[in-house]
Amino acid sequence: MFILITCCSQEIRCYRVCESKRLQQTCPRGSLLRNDSNDQVIVEMTGGGVDRSVECTGSIQAMISAFECVHDGCGVAVLVGVPNKDDAFKTHPVNLLNEKTVKGTFFGNYKPRSDIPAVVEKYMNKELELDKFITHTVPFSEINKAFELMLAGEGLRCVIRMDT
Repeated sequence: MFILITCCSQEIRCYRVCESKRLQQTCPRGSLLRNDSNDQVIVEMTGGGVDRSVECTGSIQAMISAFECVHDGCGVAVLVGVPNKDDAFKTHPVNLLNEKTVKGTFFGNYKPRSDIPAVVEKYMNKELELDKFITHTVPFSEINKAFELMLAGEGLRCVIRMDT
């Protein structure tokens, strides 16, 4: 089974699931720089396309590439990234007729009304460790600093304290 994962806007990674159920990178030097021919390179490299692709960037070109490089007849592309509101997903209709599947998810189909109370309860009971994912904590008076950290790519998960 081959899996394609787009994890940032500049590169894509292709993996093969080994017998030990672990991912083994198969792309040259670990990744391919994004360009128009990558989906064809991946189709050739994997002998017909990847079985699953996951697109997480929100780049419309990455979404199209993730779909076009899945295997005919059984390939599934999962689109997770949120594209620009003006972008259009364009592909040749034959890709759909070849039984490729495209799926999407918005926030992982998370249902805040019913799911957040359960997550909070698990966190309060120390069943769910979230603190390790926090990169910065700033008081509300320094909220602009949080935005600066985010824009610089340093503050991936910043908590704003509402201290008085």
